[in-house]
Amino acid sequence: MSVTPAPEPTAPVLRMEAVRKSFGASPVLRDVDLEVAPHTVTALIGASGSGKSTLLRCANLLEEIDDGAIWLEGEEITDPRADADAVRRRIGVVFQAYNLFPHLTVLQNITLAPRRVHGLSRPRAEAEARELLERLGLGAKADEYPDRLSGGQQQRAAIVRALAVRPRLLLLDEITAALDPELVGEVLGLVREVKEEGMTMVIATHEMAFAREVADQVCFLDAGVVLERGTPEEVFGAPRQERTRRFLRRIVAAGRL
Repeated sequence: MSVTPAPEPTAPVLRMEAVRKSFGASPVLRDVDLEVAPHTVTALIGASGSGKSTLLRCANLLEEIDDGAIWLEGEEITDPRADADAVRRRIGVVFQAYNLFPHLTVLQNITLAPRRVHGLSRPRAEAEARELLERLGLGAKADEYPDRLSGGQQQRAAIVRALAVRPRLLLLDEITAALDPELVGEVLGLVREVKEEGMTMVIATHEMAFAREVADQVCFLDAGVVLERGTPEEVFGAPRQERTRRFLRRIVAAGRL
């Protein structure tokens, strides 16, 4: 089983155009434009409250945008006629919290959506899940319950669960934020492996060194605006905006880059 679908090579997997989102009178996203090419990783960086998580939630239609449009593989998914459930079946999402069902084993957690949502038979879903777990270093944990796993293992299992539905796009929202520092490395290591498989990803992260290493495109958000974007070398090495430079100076001073 391959974890990576084969999107059209010339079209962006995800495209946002002039996306706006407010909560009450507070604007959170302001005219956000974004394009994510197939088989690339886009890292969203910025201070807490800059709009990174909201951007991901809008991309998965968990939040309704106020204006603008979003396309997934050329289909406008913010069109009122779009089937939101069908869209979400093509997008994998992993949040800070692991959200594994505690009464189900790792294998049962991973096969739930393939069986219930995508209609796979139990034998096929379990065979594919075990293959994926084995390849991504969790084969021995398939029959364990979540409370028998470390935080890092639970988060890795959550990533495997997202991959099991063969998403066209994987969204990762601060997936290391709730982990002890010594567990961060094993989760980021799994993301590196998924990148090598060619999965298209958008990652909101405070792990600047990791973003610099793994991303093809880096977007710096500030107060709901994509203030700067470019390659990791451009954004981290030669930022054009003074606000970006101030943010990175604080990151360097804190020893996180």
